[in-house]
Amino acid sequence: MKHEVSSGGMKMRFIYPNLKLRVYTTGMRQNRLAKLVGIDEAYLSRIINGVRIPGKQMQQQIAEALGCDAEWLFQQATLQAPGELNEESSKPE
Repeated sequence: MKHEVSSGGMKMRFIYPNLKLRVYTTGMRQNRLAKLVGIDEAYLSRIINGVRIPGKQMQQQIAEALGCDAEWLFQQATLQAPGELNEESSKPE
């Protein structure tokens, strides 16, 4: 499932900062993690980058492979793509 939302011309993506942090701090390579949980490396990359949302079972498998709690690992943060400057902020003083 893709998880990008468009709001008033702004694209929002839901990311998992704890997942990125845990993968980095454990030093586990994405290809190894993907093999451990039985998914394609490209699919795992999409999960890590907030393009795909894993189901509860996949979240649990990833958390177990990384040795942490699934609820903590998959806490979401919203990332907004920068929009155009509004007219007020672009006027000279």
